[in-house]
Amino acid sequence: MSRRRMIPLLLAAVLLVTAVIAGCGGGEKEKTKVKIGEVTRSLFYAPQYVALAKGFFEEEGLDVELQTTAGGDKTMTALLSGVIDVALVGSETSIYVYQQGADDPVINFGQVTQTDGTFLVARNKDDAFDWSKLKGSTFLGQRKGGMPQMAGEFTLKKHGIDPHGDLELIQNVDFANISAAFASGTGDYVQLFEPTASVFEKEGKGQVVASFGVESGHLPYTVFMTKQSFIDKNKTTVQKFTNAVHKAQLWVAENDAKTIAEAVKPYFDNVDPEIMVSSIDRYKKQGSYATDPIIDEAEWNNLLDVMTSAGELKARTEHDKIVNNSFAEQAIKEAKD
Repeated sequence: MSRRRMIPLLLAAVLLVTAVIAGCGGGEKEKTKVKIGEVTRSLFYAPQYVALAKGFFEEEGLDVELQTTAGGDKTMTALLSGVIDVALVGSETSIYVYQQGADDPVINFGQVTQTDGTFLVARNKDDAFDWSKLKGSTFLGQRKGGMPQMAGEFTLKKHGIDPHGDLELIQNVDFANISAAFASGTGDYVQLFEPTASVFEKEGKGQVVASFGVESGHLPYTVFMTKQSFIDKNKTTVQKFTNAVHKAQLWVAENDAKTIAEAVKPYFDNVDPEIMVSSIDRYKKQGSYATDPIIDEAEWNNLLDVMTSAGELKARTEHDKIVNNSFAEQAIKEAKD
């Protein structure tokens, strides 16, 4: 063979070997896209932001896109219509969908918070607060049928207060506008999430006097959920998603509030760093962050009790109807291996 013919053949061979090597792992594998809709932006959901900021979703081969879909009704609408793949919202929303006889039920698969995340904020400083002081007051609550409002009413009844008879209960203000309504002068008391509650304290607009999370006990307050059809088609993706969430839960449990605040800072650009730390510390101390994604039956039954007390249940929806713990159980197993 002549030298002139040999050179092109050698060049072709080199190119072929290079292509084979690239095809065997030289290029980065494409990540699976998952769209999350969160019911609100709150430090109450710190594990979610940790999973994003620390790259736990990426480690699992997921490209997660986060959007805030303010309010439980809007979040569920986005999930049912396919605008998002996964919702971070209260479990009660999945129960409402199930009660309506949905052909494609919404399944709870990963718990993030295990208590209510709201605090009772008084307009005036009160170092000797007692729940009986709410009688005769104006209470700016949350949306009817939403978990914050139901946990709030459950707590009031626990302390011998009739939410609809012993005080003026306002619950027709849109979720996103509640804090602004209180700041503008509406109500003697308001039910707020962090960091808004701490911001109001720092600005002298109110004082946190009690925690609804402590008062209403453990329940699947905020959960990652998706449609059954999405699970059927994307079991591997749901498992990877849950793995990342559990990694974040373990990280949050192992680190202090200051370290967590530093990690999630990119998601709270306009929040004072000190407020972030105090808010996270408040949630950690009262055990709001779930340490694993399991949605256990005892917590579920407490949720049903709260909803029954609020008059929002047609019938009790049993735990195994719309809860799937298999992904959580596998995530825990993989974390231990």
